[in-house]
Amino acid sequence: MATEGIDRRKFTRYQLPSMYSRIMVRPLDSDEFLWEGHAYDISRGGIRFELDRGIEPGEQVALRIDLPQTASERSTARRSVFVFANVIWMSDPDEIGPVRLAAAFSRFAREGDEEQLQARLSQGRYALAA
Repeated sequence: MATEGIDRRKFTRYQLPSMYSRIMVRPLDSDEFLWEGHAYDISRGGIRFELDRGIEPGEQVALRIDLPQTASERSTARRSVFVFANVIWMSDPDEIGPVRLAAAFSRFAREGDEEQLQARLSQGRYALAA
């Protein structure tokens, strides 16, 4: 049975301005965020991003996601959302340039982060991702 063209995602995915959507990543056995990159798109359930190094699918990581803010949000909203996630996809790490990755969120790290993310995504500022 062909599933081509069927979107199996549970949550709507939104495009992010990549150079303005910083992401910090740390393995769970580290207390510090070791790698910095940029997010391409995000949903309530996951994120697609790039780093200068690969992370094998199946590895669990902690993410700090810095969403772009409007002037009014700078004084009222937290900038960063923290999540735990499972890496589910990695582009060919031997390609030239950054490695593209995708991760599924397993849980939000702080109370209110899920609601903050959902509120920011539902404002209509971000285009729907393909």
